Amino acid sequence: MSYMERGEEKRCDPQKVLPGARSVIVMALNYFQDLGTGVPPANSRIGAAHGRIARYAWGDDYHDVIAAKLDKIDRFLRDFGGQQKCYVDTGPILERDHAAQAGIGWHGKSTMLIDERLGTWFFLAEVLTTLELPPDKPAPDRCGTCERCIKACPTGAITAPHRLDARRCISYLTIELKGSIPLEFRALIGNRIFGCDDCLDACPWNRFAKVSRETAFSARRSTADMSLRDYLKLSDSEFRALFKNSPIKRIKRCGFLRNVCVALGNVGDLSDLPALEHAAADPDPLIAEHAAWAIERIQERCKIPAPDVC
Repeated sequence: MSYMERGEEKRCDPQKVLPGARSVIVMALNYFQDLGTGVPPANSRIGAAHGRIARYAWGDDYHDVIAAKLDKIDRFLRDFGGQQKCYVDTGPILERDHAAQAGIGWHGKSTMLIDERLGTWFFLAEVLTTLELPPDKPAPDRCGTCERCIKACPTGAITAPHRLDARRCISYLTIELKGSIPLEFRALIGNRIFGCDDCLDACPWNRFAKVSRETAFSARRSTADMSLRDYLKLSDSEFRALFKNSPIKRIKRCGFLRNVCVALGNVGDLSDLPALEHAAADPDPLIAEHAAWAIERIQERCKIPAPDVC
């Protein structure tokens, strides 16, 4: 994630993003959908292994959904003489810090922001404006002695309260990492194929969460009703069509099928071997490598000897 270095100065000074900026407006949008955690729908293929996708990626790409809403706010503020810069996780701005100062929520021990009403299930967006607006008060920290998020992390990425080793985070490994997933983490990833919600699911403040009224975030068939082996059948054009306007499209076919192979290596069975053998012959070496690893894992788990290659 070396691209983070490019905007270091701008992150520290909003004036370098928007000259004359006097206020930062922070907004939160609930995306919670309640379909359980990793439980396939009733009409899923019986016996086929399924993957887990982070809730925020079940529906349409939040960048597009929220950007349209920010355009309306921008036009509204222009009527009062304001000049604006709008961001949805897309620019050099410390959005969680600004959100905490604006009273949206507080920094949880997982480093995620927590709101009393929304829990952890919300997106953040910011509008920098040249208008001077009265500030809101920061939200008090209400985590207390709770450390459920730290204990829930499968890879131990939350090394201490408010300290995250991104190199161990499953969201980083399945989304941001472009190359091979380190062997030490593959088994710990389980059946997660895009992101991870474990530290969020563990937060007790989520008992107050309500299902989002934004229908664009509702789960698609591609994220809630497909078996892992079916994903391996996707050509590049089929992948792009299936995940059009989805956050998943950004990791492309090679990254997604890499993750699918790892998940099958952890939860698949003998019936998944034909699909994995096909993937092991994929022209993309990243997919082929992880498929071969998955085949070996299933063979070991099912006590099947590897074929004699001599």
